[in-house]
Amino acid sequence: MLIFASYDNILHAFARNKEVVHTYEGHKARIHLLQPFGDHVISVDVHNVLIVWNIQSEEEYLQIDFDKATFAVSALLHPSTYLNKILLGSEQGTLQLWNIRSNKLLYSFPGWGLAVTTLEQAPAVDVVAVGLVSGHIIVHNIKFDETLMKFQQDWGPITAISFRTDGHPVMAAGSPVGHIALWDLEEKKLMCQMQDAHSTAIAGMTFVPGEPLLITNGADNALRVWIFDGPGGTGRVLRSRMGHSAPPTKIRYHGQNGEQILSAGQDGTLQSFSTVHEKFNKSLGRGSINKKKSKKKGLKLDTMALPPITAFASEVAHQSDWDGIVACHQGYITCTTWNYQKTSMGAHKLRPEEFSKHKPIDIYATAVDITSCGNFAVIGMSTGQVDVYNMQSGIHRGHYGKETAHEGAIRGVAVDGLNQLVITAGSEGLIKFWKFKMKDLVYSTELSSSPSGILLHRDSGILGIAFDDFTISVLDLETRKIVRTFSGHHGRINDMTFSPDGRWLITSSMDCSIKTWDLPSGCLIDCFLVDSAAVSLTMSPTGDFLASAHVDDLGIYLWANRSLYSLVSLRPLPADYEPSLVTLPSTCPMQDVDVSGDEEPCDEMIEYVSPDQLGEQLVTLSLLPESRWKNLLNLDIIKKKNKPREPPKVPKSAPFFIPTLPGLIPRYIPPEEENDTQSKVVNLGILAQKSDFCIHLEEALSTNEYKAPLDLLKSLGPSHIEVELRGLAPEGGGSMEVMLSFLRMIGMMLNKKYNFELAQAYLALFLKLHLKVLSSEPKLLEELSTLSMQLEETWIHLQALFNQSLCVLTYMKSALL
Repeated sequence: MLIFASYDNILHAFARNKEVVHTYEGHKARIHLLQPFGDHVISVDVHNVLIVWNIQSEEEYLQIDFDKATFAVSALLHPSTYLNKILLGSEQGTLQLWNIRSNKLLYSFPGWGLAVTTLEQAPAVDVVAVGLVSGHIIVHNIKFDETLMKFQQDWGPITAISFRTDGHPVMAAGSPVGHIALWDLEEKKLMCQMQDAHSTAIAGMTFVPGEPLLITNGADNALRVWIFDGPGGTGRVLRSRMGHSAPPTKIRYHGQNGEQILSAGQDGTLQSFSTVHEKFNKSLGRGSINKKKSKKKGLKLDTMALPPITAFASEVAHQSDWDGIVACHQGYITCTTWNYQKTSMGAHKLRPEEFSKHKPIDIYATAVDITSCGNFAVIGMSTGQVDVYNMQSGIHRGHYGKETAHEGAIRGVAVDGLNQLVITAGSEGLIKFWKFKMKDLVYSTELSSSPSGILLHRDSGILGIAFDDFTISVLDLETRKIVRTFSGHHGRINDMTFSPDGRWLITSSMDCSIKTWDLPSGCLIDCFLVDSAAVSLTMSPTGDFLASAHVDDLGIYLWANRSLYSLVSLRPLPADYEPSLVTLPSTCPMQDVDVSGDEEPCDEMIEYVSPDQLGEQLVTLSLLPESRWKNLLNLDIIKKKNKPREPPKVPKSAPFFIPTLPGLIPRYIPPEEENDTQSKVVNLGILAQKSDFCIHLEEALSTNEYKAPLDLLKSLGPSHIEVELRGLAPEGGGSMEVMLSFLRMIGMMLNKKYNFELAQAYLALFLKLHLKVLSSEPKLLEELSTLSMQLEETWIHLQALFNQSLCVLTYMKSALL
């Protein structure tokens, strides 16, 4: 039900592989031995203290302190059928059998004068296998204190022992060099060897009960399942989960689906890790000068192994036809090709023709790139030479420059997306552009400092350049100019990566910081610190993950792009911004954690509300469609055109419709009461009723607040607006005060300079309808003259702005042509 794991001096119990249900604290030193024991668990630390814990209550049941000089506990075992008893092995060679319920030493075994490294229960009762530091394995009967059989391995101390329980009397033993020996217990002899099962010491091994399966693990960061189904009794790998046994140095996404990450490590291997599931991981193996000789010699004696990969490039185009990965190795002149689909090293070794017979020590490949079509590889050397090779045949296709492309070592090479240009960077501080096919020099520019590396974003044609003075520049391939320069790192730039759209440049440095630069604005928009510096970065082609590899760390860490699933403010960080230390991502699932609670409020996106008026000198138009105001002066013409030639005929049986009032907002007519006798008396009060617009204008005359009548007018259609403006005159049921209020409303709109086109349309229709009345009233004429001055002043200012803009546009067009 539980899994026990210790970290330093603390012991944890896990349930369902993810939830810590118990924590046991009491040891003063690091725990190095564990033994589950029914309702209890036993732990031993390096200070020789043994504690028996009650699993449920987390309390100490028993504590035993051993004298390190006489009995230093080095192995722990519960013999089968031995109730309440444990067997302890020591570095002095003696063994002790204890009853932990009564806390009594039952028996002491004299041992064999050599330190005990491991104890393992045999399938037979009372029989225990004892592994010694000398490489001896003692199969001992602890009931009668008799040795049944004795074996010896020549590979050093015994690190692990396990017995097969599927009917074959076989014992497996591990060694510090990674070999596994299989012993036949009936014949009492060595049956076979499994050499180089791991590249480091075998840390643990267990046969699956009743199955011919052996599970092993080691310090090489590998977990393997071996199946014994072949002749001779040897095992073959059935399944494996493995990572790098030494920290990765270079990682890059492979392909465009964002699901595979290629990783080159200091252990000399090239591996592919899947971001979907671990079952898709695969290892492309170690680089070797001669694969056949390497397999014969084995991992330990392999003199043909190539040094670790320092740089590589990959393309998926034509990877099913020939090799799609090219890599250069540390201090080695030859570049190797790799096949992703065959998961192995490729067929070709790429090196200049003049070095085909001898390989100089002081000349080596420094940079590599592969074309987007997958046909050619461009390799830069430490001498400044840049060569082109065919990936299908491995044939040398020429080099750039007369002898060398640069005077100094090549720090980076890149090929554009259309195979037109090759960009090379030299340590002397020059960036050169070459024609890819003709090998001619197109352009050369001198940099401010010596570059340490370059990175090209092919889709947008921008080149990131990292310098030795810890600055970063961005060069545009079209104009061949430096368009952005960033400074802020305080250590060597380790790696760079672009976002898929080319808007962000993400950099990592030896100052343990990872920074995100926004290229359009030229600002730093994100920065955080990590415990160990990131040596390599790569951004997913789909933009969902950023992967990082760190100093002295075997893992590859994935960072989620928060801008894909939450609102993130991309404002520039202030100059005095102090980055916070972020813990590296882990596989532990987060439960009931409010992510937004940990974020600073400044990181949240603040919704921008546009003001009604941007400035006092600017004119703002309304957001109404043109159909609501543009045709107000032409309504009579439109009505004449739309007038039907024949009067509409009443249908014989009209369908039932709820009658509505005219207007943009539908309002239903209240049902009339049916009376048998219709009254012929006309109700004059109903005819004299004023509209809402007139009432609002009368109120605004005293309060000077014209928002209500203007909003009402903006909600009406053109025909309704004409009816409302006709009704402002005295003969239409209005008054001079209402007309004066309307003119003041137009004056307010012109004064505040908003709804400018509505003010023009409403005033034009008002003048067209009531010009005779306006000319006969002195108060209205005075208001009209004030309006005329306002209108003329605003229009002159607006016309000056129009003319200035048109002049600038004409000049720009002529300059471009």
